[in-house]
Amino acid sequence: MNLKLNEKVIMVSGGAKGIGEGIANQLSIEGAFPVIIGRNRKDNELALEKIVAAGGFGFTVEAELSQPEECEKAVRLTLERFGRIDGLVNNAGANDGVGLESGNYAAFMESLHKNMVHYYLLAHHALPSLKQTQGPILNITSKTGETGQGGTSGYAAANGARNALTREWAVELLKYGIRVNGIVVAECYTPLYDKWIKTLPDPEGTLKSIESKIPLGKRMTTIQEIADMAVFLLSSRSSHTTGQLIHVDGGYVHLDRALI
Repeated sequence: MNLKLNEKVIMVSGGAKGIGEGIANQLSIEGAFPVIIGRNRKDNELALEKIVAAGGFGFTVEAELSQPEECEKAVRLTLERFGRIDGLVNNAGANDGVGLESGNYAAFMESLHKNMVHYYLLAHHALPSLKQTQGPILNITSKTGETGQGGTSGYAAANGARNALTREWAVELLKYGIRVNGIVVAECYTPLYDKWIKTLPDPEGTLKSIESKIPLGKRMTTIQEIADMAVFLLSSRSSHTTGQLIHVDGGYVHLDRALI
């Protein structure tokens, strides 16, 4: 299927690693020009090198997105390079464990800035160009915003807001023909997930226990599976899909646990 993404300029926050890197790679395969936004220049450049080595093209922006002015910079540099933005993937963030008991005001607000505020700011600054191109917005979110997890109030609150903003923006931007959707991630084996599970007393046993609770295939979702859904939602092949929160999770969130 031709997704008609050839030479589309699509910004991907957190595009150097994990799910963001997977989305950037798949966008390149489809002929798009991913703009990799991340705080670490070396990571950004390594991710772009892989894309170029595979015959693709892209651009990198070094930006600490928890700082509001850096969000504006990322959009400005993208426009200076390409003159337009054809789509935005909000993805950057991490489960930082800022809980109700363990956290405090400063830590909670920092978590919101690391995990949610830049979603708003990137979309806000990119919007004038997205209006011209009718470029879609895709928000990557986590099941924690729906199910809770315990000990991670900042991250859960941020993801609840990501979900709400997806629906809110879908309504607000209807008049411009801009589609806004979200992908809700549950148990996806990313480098951050691997790093976390290796800190546990029994990593292998814990992983097997988690996998046993995933209805479809009793396995983790792959980065590629998230990326495949992402490029579809960013493409004109999903031209009448907006305001949707798509769960790419093997049925983890919604299927009856009695089935397991």
